[in-house]
Order: sequence, then C-alpha cells, then structure tokens
Amino acid sequence: MVKTAETYHVPILLCESVNGLDINPNGIYVDITFGGGGHSKEILSHLSKEGHLYSFDQDADAEQNIYKLNSDGKKPENFTFVRSNFRYLANWLRYYGVEKIDGLLGDLGVSSHHFDDELRGFSFRFNAPLDMRMNKRAQKTAADILQEYDVQELANIFYLYGELKNSYKIATAIVNSRGKAPILTTNDIQAVVGPLFKREREKKEMAKLFQALRIEVNQEMIALKEMLNSASEVLKPGGRIAIITYHSLEDRIVKNVMKSGNIEGKVEKDFFGHITAPFKLINNKVIVPSENEQQENPRSRSAKLRIAEKNE
Repeated sequence: MVKTAETYHVPILLCESVNGLDINPNGIYVDITFGGGGHSKEILSHLSKEGHLYSFDQDADAEQNIYKLNSDGKKPENFTFVRSNFRYLANWLRYYGVEKIDGLLGDLGVSSHHFDDELRGFSFRFNAPLDMRMNKRAQKTAADILQEYDVQELANIFYLYGELKNSYKIATAIVNSRGKAPILTTNDIQAVVGPLFKREREKKEMAKLFQALRIEVNQEMIALKEMLNSASEVLKPGGRIAIITYHSLEDRIVKNVMKSGNIEGKVEKDFFGHITAPFKLINNKVIVPSENEQQENPRSRSAKLRIAEKNE
C-alpha cells in the first residue's frame, strides 16, 4: 500500500489511473484532486523537466503535502499547486498561459484526512460541528443547510445525493426538530434522524445522509459537470482523462460525458450517422481495485475508474 503524507490519504487505483493517461514525459498534465499528493507524485515520476503538472485542491490542509513530493522536501520545479476548486479548471489554465493539456486525472473520493479530522464534521464517528466544507473559506456549512432549507429542498438532497428512500420523512423530522432547537453538531443530527433508521442499517443510512449533506455543501455535482465541460475544451486531441468515482450519481455523470460528450448521455450523430462525441472510451468495462487493494483499503471498494481519449 502506497501512502503519501502518511495519515492524509492513501491513493486508490494509483497505477491503473496514472498508466491510463499514457503519459508523454514532456507533456502538460492536471491532477484536479491533489489531496495527499499520491497521484501527483506518481504522475511527476513519469515527467521530464520539460513536462509540467498542475494540481488543484481547495483545502488549505492539502497544500502542506506539496513538500512531500520530493525526498528533499522541496517543491518540484515542474509542479504548480492551484488552491482552488477544480470547477475553475479552464480559468486557471488560462491564467498560467496554458492553452491545451495532454491529460487530466481526478480522484473524486473524499480524503481519509477529512473523515479522520474530528473537527470538520465529515464523519459521524466524532461529535463535531456540522461543517463539511472542503474549502474553509466557503460560507455555507452543513448546519446552515439543515437550518435554512425547507422540507422539499432537504428531501431532494437526501434522495438525489444520498439515495435515501425515506428522504421526506427525514426532512420533516429535521424541520420539526430545528423549530425547538438548532441542529449544530453530528450528535444533534444523529439524535434527530437515528430513530428513523432500522438498527441493522443505521450506519449505512447515516453515511448516505452525511454524503448527501457533504455534496450539497461543496456543490460537488455542479463542480464536476463544469470541470468535465472544461476538460473537453482544454484536452489536446489524443489527450486522456482518467476519473475515479465512488457513488452512482457522479459515476453516471462521468460515464455519460465520456460516452456522449454531455451530462444527459444523449448520443448525437452527424449527417452521415457518425457519433460526434468529443471522447472515445479507452476501457469499455469500468476498472475496479484488485481484491488485494480492497482488503488493504476498504474505502476503495466502491471505486470505479473510467478512462477516455479526446478525439482527433
């Protein structure tokens, strides 16, 4: 098991995703999810001094891992860290004078660091403020959402992002409870919705609820769609994109864009009946972690890797 920044994050599908990029040593690459730097470090190992890697992460904590990319503790000269949400991919590349890139990698999973940080509110293992912001500079927290959204808005979030069938009942319980006392901590929300879950499924259902809140707080689906649209514009013909997903909603979006070029998955054809999608799939069958990796890192069990190449 390869660890980068030790307790921060263990990169998943490391070799499969980086090898899937078919790296040109002198090319320009982007890692949209720097995290602990595991995937970035592997990409850099394939690049010459003429190549360059731009890595994005909106979390200030991740920036400290830059200095662990090299054994000497210095930032690689052919590396640029961009402290920003990857939804602004095209804007930042334009800022750095980059017109086209040779490849892009994204690991959409939440870093182990976030789940293990007791103060960030990403996990119900600890009693903590309901924060869940990847970017600590962002204004709206999970507690704000629970306090401000109406029943239907909350139900939609829980159903769409958490796939919770009793989403309306959960939303109603939250609205009724917050009228008596605000829901501010992870313990608060568990006390309100815990009784609605069957005991044998409580942890799984609670995990889905926390996932839904996290996605809404960080606008993850919107950011993913904007990034994929930008990626199709900035990739060179023949350039590759490799994306690792962890739940069905984000995987469906990635699959649709790679197959058809649009979020809806609607295949369009030209006058002669040829598909006009900007990408072609490299792996028709989704790539999943090996049994050994799944045993060593349980968080990898839901991971799916899709790789596509920009059409000429």
